[in-house]
Amino acid sequence: MATGETGFDDVTFDLISVQYHALKAGHDYGQYVRDARNAGRDDIAEFFEDVMKTDSERAHRCHQFLAELGGTDNTSPQGG
Repeated sequence: MATGETGFDDVTFDLISVQYHALKAGHDYGQYVRDARNAGRDDIAEFFEDVMKTDSERAHRCHQFLAELGGTDNTSPQGG
């Protein structure tokens, strides 16, 4: 399996990247929900909550895939 510049295989790196960005975005969306509620826009706050839920599910799915890869060398840096 090909490895990127990090020494991790590309699929593992990609899953970690998607997971990180989904979790980071979810953290930011909390502020967006508060901003919308403070502006009296519960409809927009609910939209942000839906987006936050979707990203949370995406991060969880990445976690599951990474756990599956955990039994292989794919989750450890490859010596070079």
